[in-house]
Amino acid sequence: MGRTLLSCDRWVIGLFAVGFLLAGPAYADESNGKKPDDTKPSELLDCRYRQGPEQSVDGARSELLPADDLFRPLLADPQQPQSFALWQSTQSRTEGTSANIGSVGAGGNFGVYTRREGCNGWQISFLAGIFAQFDLDTSNAALVNVDFNAGIPLTWRQGNWSARLRFYHQSSHIGDEFLGAHPGFKSIGLQFEEVDMIVSYDFQKWMRLYGGGAVKINVQPSTIDRGTIHWGFEARSPTAWARSYVFGLLTDPILFTPILTADFKSVEAQDWYINTNLLMGFDMSQLVSFRRCRILFNYYYGYNPYGQFFYSQKTESVGIGVYFMF
Repeated sequence: MGRTLLSCDRWVIGLFAVGFLLAGPAYADESNGKKPDDTKPSELLDCRYRQGPEQSVDGARSELLPADDLFRPLLADPQQPQSFALWQSTQSRTEGTSANIGSVGAGGNFGVYTRREGCNGWQISFLAGIFAQFDLDTSNAALVNVDFNAGIPLTWRQGNWSARLRFYHQSSHIGDEFLGAHPGFKSIGLQFEEVDMIVSYDFQKWMRLYGGGAVKINVQPSTIDRGTIHWGFEARSPTAWARSYVFGLLTDPILFTPILTADFKSVEAQDWYINTNLLMGFDMSQLVSFRRCRILFNYYYGYNPYGQFFYSQKTESVGIGVYFMF
């Protein structure tokens, strides 16, 4: 039953992707026209998306506590610190079981200092993230696992090129209720420090490719292999302006942007098996705010991306989630 459901969902995902690509010209026709009214809302420059007003810059400027960043977060990376709530119908290909899993994330990058000219320059930030998974098939939605991340990213941009270099620590903890229900399960006390680097290139504003790798410099247990190769893409159809201002409650229009993004990781500890995460849906934002809300469908195929399950449990899952950027 579970495999039949997932097979059907693959067809749905394929049809959605085709519709996404065909919808591009239609959205482009709408976005190239005039805005819904003659009053242009004030815009904020967000260098993560290179969206905002053109600025005449006389030399580089320094700023403490910048509100944006120079490198766009990897939306489809399951281990990207960000805020989200995700439901997934998950099948364990290792044990042959299935479950409804609720995943919750909280965190992100907090800018500390930047030196830039327009959107070209560098920035140092602090990152923190929490990733928790819950078994929704239990009466009390038992906690299965929680990961804690903290570190320092250094980001850079020059034109269409951008990059991120990070050093961060992760510790993983199995939920007490999960251990109580699985007395034979042994926690390995997973924790590590890792250095990773990603280089990204933007093709105009509609396509982004990225790639890089990571190496663990300190890991417990020490027998775990340390290398990772990481790559992916993000496609964004031209933005459509919402003409309805929600019955007069909003002054500025809401922008809807279709998104299709995929993230791939090949991990040495998994004999370089390729883990795939696919997201598709809509990004909602306003020109007067850095905040974004996304409604995204999810398909994952590979090793469980969280905690010590990352080294032992192969899964396949489909779901839907809400993602927030502040």
